[in-house]
Amino acid sequence: MAFDPVPAAIALRAIRQDRIVLTPLPPGIAPTTEAEGAAVQHALAGGAAPVGFKIGATGKRMQVYLGIDGPIAGFMRHQDVYHGHADLRFADFINPGVECEVAVRLARDLPPGPCSLNQALAAVGEFFAGIEIVENRYGDLKELGTPTLLADQMYHCAAVIGDGNGIDWRALDIGALRGSISLDDGTTDEGITSDLLGHPLNGLAWLAGSAEIAAFGGLKAGHVVMLGSVTPPIWLNGPATVTVSFPPLPAVTVRLS
Repeated sequence: MAFDPVPAAIALRAIRQDRIVLTPLPPGIAPTTEAEGAAVQHALAGGAAPVGFKIGATGKRMQVYLGIDGPIAGFMRHQDVYHGHADLRFADFINPGVECEVAVRLARDLPPGPCSLNQALAAVGEFFAGIEIVENRYGDLKELGTPTLLADQMYHCAAVIGDGNGIDWRALDIGALRGSISLDDGTTDEGITSDLLGHPLNGLAWLAGSAEIAAFGGLKAGHVVMLGSVTPPIWLNGPATVTVSFPPLPAVTVRLS
């Protein structure tokens, strides 16, 4: 019998609304493969066109942190992506964390299927810094399983992206940019974009050929793609102001109060 992604999508929506920890879904509705997880994610989108996608676990530090050996992607909604700076309510999030990312906006479509680094490079219009706001909605990840983690958008909740206008990113060595994340309480961490699958746009090439993008019908011009965090997430215990910087790209900030 063909897998029906709708019951799992309904269950995930209810779990988020009830603000409870996501434990393994019932065997009758839980996705068991990457393709089934992607189908649930597509059903979770409810027919709305995404503004873009996030890629998680492209960095070695993130893969070790999460205990997985490859990237996972999730769609992003228009209303959850902010530009330059965002003022948000800490109480609106479930166990929030922040990540130090780079991102792109596509200038041309990338159809689903195999994609080279050169094809990915040619599709990019803008390159900028970003902050992903993630939520730890999960219990034991091994018990939960990768297909369900994929179905639930891989921790994603919101993002703040920089301004790529006027930045000649092709003149930069984007494969060796050093980024930092800092909080107003003095917490800091840093990393380098070479940790993102060797080159940050290798993640975009991977995404084009992924089950997630096949489910959504390909990447489109104008889509924003978060390419992954160069540091593990910093989990927040309370309100905070967060800054991410990848010089010479403009910094981005978010205040959760």
